[in-house]
Amino acid sequence: MSDLLAIGASGVKAYGKALAVVGDNIANAQTEGYIRRTVRLEEAPAAGEVVLSRNSIRPGGVTAAGVTRELDQWLVDDARTASGEAARQSTRLGWVSVTERALDNGGESLSGDVTAIFTTADQLSASPNDIALRQQFLSNVDAAASAFRRTADALGSAANGVATEAQSTVDQLNTDLTALSRVNDGIRRARAGSSNEATLLDERDRLIGSVATATDVQVSYDARGTAIIRTKAGDALVDGSTVATVTASMTANGALSFGIAPATLLQPGSGTLAGLSEAAAHIATQRGALDALALQLSTTLNTAHQSGVDANGNPGAALLNFNASAASMTAAALLATEVATANAAGSNGNILSFNSARNSGGIEQNITAMITQQAQIATATRAQEAAASSRRDGAFAARDAIGAVDLDQEAAELMRFQQAYEAAARTIQVARETMQTMLNIF
Repeated sequence: MSDLLAIGASGVKAYGKALAVVGDNIANAQTEGYIRRTVRLEEAPAAGEVVLSRNSIRPGGVTAAGVTRELDQWLVDDARTASGEAARQSTRLGWVSVTERALDNGGESLSGDVTAIFTTADQLSASPNDIALRQQFLSNVDAAASAFRRTADALGSAANGVATEAQSTVDQLNTDLTALSRVNDGIRRARAGSSNEATLLDERDRLIGSVATATDVQVSYDARGTAIIRTKAGDALVDGSTVATVTASMTANGALSFGIAPATLLQPGSGTLAGLSEAAAHIATQRGALDALALQLSTTLNTAHQSGVDANGNPGAALLNFNASAASMTAAALLATEVATANAAGSNGNILSFNSARNSGGIEQNITAMITQQAQIATATRAQEAAASSRRDGAFAARDAIGAVDLDQEAAELMRFQQAYEAAARTIQVARETMQTMLNIF
């Protein structure tokens, strides 16, 4: 009867543990990063007289051998890789879209105001002494300069936004690396197969996922399940007690660079940092293109205007002040009488020459080409982001098909273990009643 009591007691203990694990699964069904758990139930043999003989072993109940996380490591790694690429494309698309809006809003003004300059010049050639048209011409030049400044400011704000997000991402990455090192320490101390170990392993995987979303990494595990994180180049980010510090900086031309302190270069191939690096390079390219357009406009207008004479017989002055950047371009403060419409050919000879700048390589065509190119890049980036997101969603679905909590399945498990628990309790009751009956005989 003592064996029967032991069998019943082992069942109550084991199935109680199983019920607790099912309860944890149900309670954490919506918890991000939680992996479904099961209890390994094993036979607890009771030794006979000859303990080395298998034939002398009699069933001794059941024992909860440990808590197991239900996952496929390959699917987890695949989901992590897909998530990093999706983060890269999503981040890049976000800032390419910001750039597109900056150029669309400023570009429409740029194109319209520059075209207005030549349109007014054409009108002025028919009536070179019209003070109102002269003033309108100067106003259009000022509007074009303002449009360039607004567009440059918008692109500058975008570049600063990328730098700010990069620093924020790096700060979070460093926080995750430090937290992962602490979780690793907890895993080393945790009892193997315990619920505490499973919780720590969930947190380990969540932190690795967060790190991989920031930048691509190589992940390996030691015998206890602690994670070793290295960059694709092999530089350690987390290895034992070693925890690296990632840094971010922006160069003078607006490009982003990342490193591992004190002086190791980090070149992300995927993740948010890679997307930010590509976005920063794109914005820097567009800012350079805008500066080139501003230089072309100022050179074109100033050269044409300075070739003539104004209403007072003085040589034409520069219409635009340009100092290496579209952000600094301004219109010269001229009077209507200082518009140089005339030359040796007549009172409208110089203003007539303005239209010669409207050729296939002219400023208007180049502005249109820049905006069109930006639209094409944005379209391609959207397609790449959609593909990466679809790939990530598929990888997550495959991973979750094994590791996610299914409430219907947990309900069935709950009923099964409840019945098993009740049966074990009933076994104890039968053993007690039988023993009491035997004692009553005497």
